[in-house]
Amino acid sequence: MPKYYEDKEEGGPCSGVKEDLKTCLMALDCVLKEGKTPRQCLKEGHCKGLQLTFFECKRSMLDNRARFRGRKGY
Repeated sequence: MPKYYEDKEEGGPCSGVKEDLKTCLMALDCVLKEGKTPRQCLKEGHCKGLQLTFFECKRSMLDNRARFRGRKGY
């Protein structure tokens, strides 16, 4: 499900995960057919893996150990 963008310019940390999460949310039946907002669909538990990966990537930006280990995500 995640897509790695080699041709894409670097938009900042966690940009690839953020774009994949947005793509996942916009392709859900919850958003397309039921007319709910992406935030409501997240509360229902859709795209949980990408949401967790995005959270870990953002959290690793604040972690001082990430200077040596690198950021989580892709």
